[in-house]
Amino acid sequence: MSVFFRYGAMNAGKSIQVLTVRYNYQERHQSVFLFKPSVDTRDGANLIHARIGLDAPVDELIKPDTDIDELFERTKARQGRPACILVDEAQFLTRRQVEQFCDLSDRTGIPVMCFGLRSDFRGELFPGSAALLALADRIEELKTICWCGKKAIMNARIVDGHVVLEGPQILIGGNDSYTALCRKHWREGIHTPPVA
Repeated sequence: MSVFFRYGAMNAGKSIQVLTVRYNYQERHQSVFLFKPSVDTRDGANLIHARIGLDAPVDELIKPDTDIDELFERTKARQGRPACILVDEAQFLTRRQVEQFCDLSDRTGIPVMCFGLRSDFRGELFPGSAALLALADRIEELKTICWCGKKAIMNARIVDGHVVLEGPQILIGGNDSYTALCRKHWREGIHTPPVA
């Protein structure tokens, strides 16, 4: 079948897309596996939460050492064969896990739809995103805007009211810690409109 990667900056609606796709399958009485990496604890470890207030429990968490084939078989034994596999926050997957999802889709014919960030606050690819950009059959950008109205492609980390470009790649946080910016304002470190 196919592996899809839908990526976007913060607040582009990735999680709501996951929940929408899940709803569409379930409305047609088709089973869906819903996974996310265990590192994403922002809204509770076992929950996918969209900023507009919708959420859903995940079927399983993916740890850095999780074998995707074992995860699939374990979930299938509990829930039956799925029509689709959905993965939120896919930037936190390892390259090996992305490869395993690709192999799983090729072998079973089950589509795997991954949603996540393309790059971190430093403008560097996450390992899972890099692998998905290289291996996914279909890639789609979900768009959002900077405070200036231009397309936002960068995820800025905000510390003490300032855009920072140093620190660990993974620091889980929401709107208080990150914002989406256009490249110009990310480079300039301007995360809010200037006071007139």
